[in-house]
Amino acid sequence: MRSVSELVTERLRRRVRTQGPEPLVTYYDLSSGERTELSATTFANWVDKTSNLLVDELMLEPDDRVELALAGPHPGHWVTLVWAAACWQVGLAVSHGRAGARLIVCGPDWTPYADAAPDVVACSLHPLGLGFGVPPPAPILDYTLEVRGQPDQYAATPRSGLALAWDDPIHRLTQADLLAGLEGPALRRLVSGTDPWTTLREALLRPLVTGGSAVVVAGDDPDALPRICSQERVDP
Repeated sequence: MRSVSELVTERLRRRVRTQGPEPLVTYYDLSSGERTELSATTFANWVDKTSNLLVDELMLEPDDRVELALAGPHPGHWVTLVWAAACWQVGLAVSHGRAGARLIVCGPDWTPYADAAPDVVACSLHPLGLGFGVPPPAPILDYTLEVRGQPDQYAATPRSGLALAWDDPIHRLTQADLLAGLEGPALRRLVSGTDPWTTLREALLRPLVTGGSAVVVAGDDPDALPRICSQERVDP
């Protein structure tokens, strides 16, 4: 039986060892002009910090469920990808549109979750990585403020490849399912955010399997795509 460390976590750590400084995810927001590029090393650092937040501060345990509400309006944002990878690293199930979560992770619009029963972490998605100018009301937590003080390394605990990893109204996938069928050449791919699962698979999981990278574009501006593809040297 394979462990989590032999799946997503180990794929990411292997990427850090072999191609650490090279881009893993480049994120464009056409509405704001934001461009954020994360190397494998930087991405893994965010994942480790978020993993420590999940375990040491929020006290989640393996097989608990995290509702990644952030993935609805922002499926390809790099913060969404970090949260998913961190959940899998500590053995949590990521859900979208399902009940029974121990934690809800949302974006800048935290108001629908103000009275939620589970813990809630809100992500500002500020282009410079800043928190909210006006903090959300307690007990909602500001992700940026909470994650900055976390340790830079996380000691992954081996988990079963049969553990539930993703659950939405269409897909119910184990850890072993996450990386299945993604083999291929190491390309730099353009990814336009669509549904949460497809975007997550193409923006994060496929690059980890193939050794390629993703240029994720959020927003609707067809005229911008050829320019971005040229600048980022996206493979045809």
